[in-house]
Amino acid sequence: MVVHDTGFSPNPFHGLLTLACCKPRIRRTADVGDIVVGLSRRSERVVYAVQVAEVIGFEEYWANPDYLLRRPIMSSPAIIERTGDNIYEPMPTGFRQLHSFHSHPDGSENVSLKHTDLGGNHVLVGEQFTYWGKSGPLLPDELEFLAVRRGHRCRFSDEQVAAVARWFAGLPSGVLGPPAHWKAGDQSWRET
Repeated sequence: MVVHDTGFSPNPFHGLLTLACCKPRIRRTADVGDIVVGLSRRSERVVYAVQVAEVIGFEEYWANPDYLLRRPIMSSPAIIERTGDNIYEPMPTGFRQLHSFHSHPDGSENVSLKHTDLGGNHVLVGEQFTYWGKSGPLLPDELEFLAVRRGHRCRFSDEQVAAVARWFAGLPSGVLGPPAHWKAGDQSWRET
């Protein structure tokens, strides 16, 4: 369930969809090849669907130059530059949380959110994805079994897995709309 669709978690920008923050149980259990489907708060609309291409640690996410654009620049006027989810810098004593959507407004660390984020252990990276944001379609009737009221569901029958795979294979790709909580008139989401 995507409670706060801001473009931060998941982050669908710069040609990839990443899930580095929030949803620690999903990030702990997802494997390469899994399809993750994010639903709106009431589970009636699809916000995104992604096939996991990589499962990496926070150290690799930080160090890999391919993910530099995913670090937030909170002073930028473009929202897309503030939505970066590569916010945990490895330090000798743990991780430092960057000024981000998960820090306090003054840039100081939000210990509670840091604990939740790092509790997921992994960052999920997807190259094949569809992100609708606020313009998401209704969850198809044949996928009603995906609807949950809280948390996530990860145990499915072979028939259910096949139904999701068929649906996913027919989706358009990329970013199709802005996040639900996006400043009106800011078109930076299209720059991906």
